[in-house]
Amino acid sequence: MNPNKISFYLRGMLSLTEENYLKAIFHLSPAGNHVSLNELSKALGIKMSTVTAMMKKLSQKGLLEYATYKPVNLTEQGRIEAALVIRRHRLTEMFLVEVMEFSWDQVHEIAEQMEHIRSSVFFDKMDTILGHPSTDPHGSPIPDKDGKIKKRKEKMLSECKEGDEVKISSVRQGSDEFLRFLSQRKLHLGLALTVKKIEPFDGSMRISIPGRRQEFLSRDVCEKLMVAFS
Repeated sequence: MNPNKISFYLRGMLSLTEENYLKAIFHLSPAGNHVSLNELSKALGIKMSTVTAMMKKLSQKGLLEYATYKPVNLTEQGRIEAALVIRRHRLTEMFLVEVMEFSWDQVHEIAEQMEHIRSSVFFDKMDTILGHPSTDPHGSPIPDKDGKIKKRKEKMLSECKEGDEVKISSVRQGSDEFLRFLSQRKLHLGLALTVKKIEPFDGSMRISIPGRRQEFLSRDVCEKLMVAFS
């Protein structure tokens, strides 16, 4: 990392609440688009006046661009700070699954707490023990030490066409309940499948999985599963 851009996190200048705001904005704008305060308020479950006050505070720290009644956008440093929080979260989830043998639906809440630990050495060691993984247990990319995230070619299963042969690459917006649902249906990362039929009425899919009977998936499920071509 550029020594002139030492992380606010490493300098202990960001609170847990500030980190959570940055992370929320990052998730709401994966392509770097602007985020409305109303959208942010709903995502965090926090009233607008409180959100506005925090936006002014983060703007003063140079972490986002803010103007009254306008959407906000993270600055370069703001996106780095948010990505580093996400890095700690996803490394923790991977450690809990791979080393401590938690299931993928048990790790989010624990990682939410551990992502605020103020020790870069701790997470560097965790990364080394894991063999420097590129993704977390849900297939989401783990940012590197500089907050950079490698882009991947994937799309929602719901965007596929009949006859497409793909593999499940990640789960988007996956609640613990949804992850348990996937486990019960034995749908996991890396699973190969073929889209056999798409219902025009509701977008549900009939898929085939090698060695198993064909299954039906609702459009809601197909929109939460990210796939890559085999």
